[in-house]
Amino acid sequence: MSTKYKATTSEEAYFITITTVGWLDVFTRLNQKKVLINALQHCQENKGLEIYAFCIMSSHIHLLCKTTNGFILSDVVRDFKKFTSKKIVQTIIEEPESRREWMLEFFQKACDHLKREQKYKVWQDGYHAEHIYSNSFIKQKIDYIHNNPVKEKIVTLPEDYFFSSARNYASLDHDLEVVLLDLF
Repeated sequence: MSTKYKATTSEEAYFITITTVGWLDVFTRLNQKKVLINALQHCQENKGLEIYAFCIMSSHIHLLCKTTNGFILSDVVRDFKKFTSKKIVQTIIEEPESRREWMLEFFQKACDHLKREQKYKVWQDGYHAEHIYSNSFIKQKIDYIHNNPVKEKIVTLPEDYFFSSARNYASLDHDLEVVLLDLF
């Protein structure tokens, strides 16, 4: 398995993108965004995840993060994806969702090529991780993360998008704590 875009070390920061299968717009509902926020909080509290920036888009998540206390980021991402995929499917089944049937069918079909038995596949295999190597790279990636909702014309200003650390950096209400970096 290639390690080109994998976070295989501990204690080093990475820019990570985790994407749903088929770039399916799963995170258009508040309840699904809350699943991700709660899982990220759990990883912060129990798996040494230190988040510097994040943004939850409709089909993917961006994180600028690292792990501490001997945890390995690739293991944390694997566990995050495994837990959230089950919780996302559970939420689709148990809570109001007008797209229920076709989303579940899409997730089932995404398993057709798998060797191991699996009922639903929510996330694409792997994830895209880029090792952070300089302060200018950090600034570039944080700007990219925070401006994602602006680029998609969801909001006019980055800090107006609630599911982004742009709110943390602007000292506004937020649901997920991050470690603020003083690079701006």
